Amino acid sequence: MTPSAATDRAPVPVVEVIGLVKAFGRGPRATRALDGLDLSVAPGQVLGFLGPNGAGKSTTLRVLLGMLRADSGTARLFGADPWGAVAEHEHLAYVPGDVALWPGLTGGQTLDALASLRARGPSRGRRAELIERFDLDPTKKVRAYSKGNRQKVALIAALETDVDLLILDEPTSGLDPLMEEVFRQCVAEAAARGTAVLLSSHILSEVESLADSVTIIRAGRTVESGSLERIRALARSRISAVVTHDPRGLADGRPSASLAPGVHDLVVAGVEGAWQLSMSVDADHVGEVMGRLVALGLRSVTAAPPSLEEIFLHHYSADDTGPSTGGQEG
Repeated sequence: MTPSAATDRAPVPVVEVIGLVKAFGRGPRATRALDGLDLSVAPGQVLGFLGPNGAGKSTTLRVLLGMLRADSGTARLFGADPWGAVAEHEHLAYVPGDVALWPGLTGGQTLDALASLRARGPSRGRRAELIERFDLDPTKKVRAYSKGNRQKVALIAALETDVDLLILDEPTSGLDPLMEEVFRQCVAEAAARGTAVLLSSHILSEVESLADSVTIIRAGRTVESGSLERIRALARSRISAVVTHDPRGLADGRPSASLAPGVHDLVVAGVEGAWQLSMSVDADHVGEVMGRLVALGLRSVTAAPPSLEEIFLHHYSADDTGPSTGGQEG
């Protein structure tokens, strides 16, 4: 089913993966790169796809691009199996983190060559705008381009045509911070037009600024998925405060006791009358802890929800025993 086949109904996921399994090798030496992975991307949604090297990200993207065939589970691209679904590629654009282009062509000729592979051509006005925004000289030969400029060519080629899905795998590799910001603006504009975006990146601040939902994977499985707000609600907030009374009340009032429910990593500094506290607090205990702080003579307090980096590290900081992909990228 192509994207135009579902116009008057609830949006069908552009990407839908359920229980996906992919192994490399055979017999007892086989390594499962994907071990029951789930993810979904809806029209206009930017999904941050997170996981360290070896987690299964690149394998997932290769399955979705029809480069690998899954062993079991379901993978759907516009409702069709991506394996052999060549027609569906007209509706997507893919940007890898390591771009290989024709060295003898200019940047402009490369854009023309890439555009010729599509049935529907690019908007010339949009191409000119993107070339200006990304500060690319299209008259230079590709062999003279830096890695960042080669990446700009790939990004412009992906963004200059209206597509229904952008698959971006480390898309800002080689870009300077100014161009990273241009990239973010362009992706946000594409999502506003209804384009689904699957963004795989190691730059957590990039994902946090762009994505409205996140899927975190570990050892080929989904370990967390949902909106940033929902995931943050499940994680710990960081609270710093200054109180006037002995803060041992946060340890149930007993000097040697364990911390009060929901309190973690408590650090106390200062002297009597000006105690400085720093702690992590579980989401469902924030109200209780704030009440304890008030009872301790609260002078000031700051509270911050967990960053995406903190959420990510929470899943990988302890006992990271996930298998490698046997030489395959994660």
